[in-house]
Parts: sequence; structure tokens; C-alpha cells
Amino acid sequence: MKTFDVREIGFEAACSHLRRDTLQNNPEAEEVVRGIVQQVREQGDEALLALGRRFDSPQLNDLQVSRSECMEALMQIPAAMREALQHAAENIRTFHRQQLRTGWMDVQPETVTGQMVRPLHRVGVYVPGGTASYPSTVLMAAIPARVAGVEEIVLCTPAQKSGRASQLTLAAAAIAGVHRVYLAGGAQAVAAMAYGTQTIPAVDKIVGPGNLYVNIAKKMLWGVADIDMLAGPSEVCVVADAGANPRYAALDLLTQVEHDPECAGYLITTCRQLAEQVLQEIENQVTTLPRQEILKKALQKQGGIFIAESLEQACALANACAPEHLALMVREPFACLGRIRNAGAVLLGDHSPQTLGDYMAGPSHTLPTSGTARFASPLHVDTFLKKSSFIYYSAEGLQQISEKLTLLARAEGFEAHAAAVEARKS
Repeated sequence: MKTFDVREIGFEAACSHLRRDTLQNNPEAEEVVRGIVQQVREQGDEALLALGRRFDSPQLNDLQVSRSECMEALMQIPAAMREALQHAAENIRTFHRQQLRTGWMDVQPETVTGQMVRPLHRVGVYVPGGTASYPSTVLMAAIPARVAGVEEIVLCTPAQKSGRASQLTLAAAAIAGVHRVYLAGGAQAVAAMAYGTQTIPAVDKIVGPGNLYVNIAKKMLWGVADIDMLAGPSEVCVVADAGANPRYAALDLLTQVEHDPECAGYLITTCRQLAEQVLQEIENQVTTLPRQEILKKALQKQGGIFIAESLEQACALANACAPEHLALMVREPFACLGRIRNAGAVLLGDHSPQTLGDYMAGPSHTLPTSGTARFASPLHVDTFLKKSSFIYYSAEGLQQISEKLTLLARAEGFEAHAAAVEARKS
């Protein structure tokens, strides 16, 4: 990891080192995805089975996973794991119930205006798999949808080498209340959920993380269905003062960086001595961790330590970074929280590790990445809601504003708009 002294390189230069651009176009990958999408659109299930056997498992024979298989998986996993998933699920439900919105109505003597809030009818959740299991992603995406009132939740996940789904993924689907599970992965799963096939129904919105090809497919098919965001690779920023625990800071950086060589980890601190201690801790920890090659590549390519002149400047740098995960390891984290404008999730204090946000605390871990926290939000209940306006005017109410209405319509050159008002004059 490189170390930068903000006093020496300047604030703007430090900001440029902290900004990421990992969502740039990739023409070669886009061409591959375009072909997959077209194949799925034209051939449906036949394409999904062929692509699944090619990319995921030669043993794939059936796309659909029954509800009974999910319940069976839930009962077969170890009791301790089942209890951990259920605990996480309850925290996620509790957190997201606080976000529920209702419609409203403003009634005046001659007018009524308002807003209806309605859940989406059918949502698709993509959960990565194949070589690994991500039951937490099932919970973090499906439970907010259930809380929002989505009528049908469809889940797609790649088949494992056995040709079957991960037991943990199926168990989490049972806990989260997923309605249908299908063995389909990658860009082809996104295409199937967008267009529908003989087996997989078309959905209104596709959510969930994935690799480059999944993100390109989501980007390409936005408009056929809505999407949540283009998430990944992961990133973490730790803001620390002189009193921070260097081991905690080092491990919190490594929690996100261990996902992928393209992940990023940044430390912003007001204390040079702490920076040196964290760097030493990182070097010590990397040698003991099983994903050390991934860690080394990510830290070399996307890692950095920044020595800030003040805590205020450190927070300004964090806002410029707009990280997916932000840890505030400072003496008064809640006082510092007010200075944070851009972050997907903020973890406060020494005893709120990144792991807590990823699995158990309650907020969804599907978060904006690559600086998109400047304008985007985590996956939440509103992700699965849509709003419709409604308007009622009485004859008298319309009469009172008819001249202003026609004036505006004609100013924009729309005579039919004006005529529609004048036709209603008494």
C-alpha cells in the first residue's frame, strides 16, 4: 500500500487517488453479454440449460427448485447455522420495517391531490454462487422486498458442480420467503428474468450483486426491467484518529479487500504513527489469511493510506471517496457522523466491524460502489416500491385556474392542451 501525506500532495490530488472508476465500458465483455442475452431471448429455457451446463455444471438438468427442496435444505443445515440465519433475518426485517411508507392525500375545498405507494408485483433476486454460497445476499435482498409487500420474489442462482443449488442458499430462501428458485447464473439469468422464458417469469425489477457480466447485463437490460444498481467491486474506507486500534483498522480493511483483486481499501488518519502501525498489522495479517494472493493484488492496485491534517479534512476526503463501506474509528464517532455526506454504510466505533454490516446488523449489504454513494442509496424498502400521483379538481376548482393553465399551455405551443381546459368552462 502506498502512503500519501495530504499536506505534501494537496487535497485535490488526494481526492483523485481516492476516486474510483470501475464501471467503465468493456466492449469485449459487452459483446459476450449481448450474444448471451439474444440467445436467451430467442431460445428461452433451452439456452439457459445449455449455458448453465457450459458455465456452471454439466450435471444441470432442471432449472426449477421446488419449495419443498428449500424447506428440506433449511432443516438439513446445522442448527447453529440455521439459528444464525434466522437471527440475521429478524434484524433485517426489523430494520426495514422502519422504512415503510404510506400514501398521502391533501384535501382542499375544490381539489384533491395525493400519492399512492404500491409495491412492485414481481421482483427478481440474483445471488452469485457456483463455487461459493452467499445466503446473506438472499436475506439482504429478499427480506426488504417482502417487507415492501412484493407479491412474488423470484431468485436465480448458478448451479454448483453437482447440478444442484447450494443448501445454504436454499435455506436462506426458505427463511426469507422467496416464492420461486431457479438454477440460472450470470448474464443469462439476468436476461431470463428480464424477458421471461418458458419456466422463469419476467420480473419488474432485478436486484442483487454479481460479476462484470451480470452488471453489464443489468445495465444493458435496464428499461426491459428496472435494476437496483451496478454494484461491485467492494470497497472500504477507514477514518481513524490517534486513539484507534491499529489491529481493528487493519482487519476492517481486509474484510472487504479479500473479496476480489479489484476491491479497494483506504485508511485516512490524522496520525502518522497509527498509519505505520496499521500498515505493519496488514502485512502481518495477510501472511496468515487464506486469500493472501487476492489481498496482495488488491492492496497493491487499489490500496492507500492518507495522512490528513485534521479530522475535518479526513471526513472531507472520505466524502470525496464516497465509499461503499465507511468505518469511523475515532474518539467521538457520532460527532463525526454529521460530517459524512457520501457513504453506503457507516460503521461507528471500535466494536462495529465491517462483518456486522455484511451479515447481521439489519441494513442491507447491497450498497452503492465506485463512488456512486454520491447519489445512490443502499438497497432498501423503497427499492421495491413505486409511486403514482393522483389529482382531482371540481368544476369550480378548474375554473379558478383555467386562465393560468391556458396561458402556460399556449406559451409552450400546445393548443390542444389549452383547448382541453377551455372545453370545460361553464
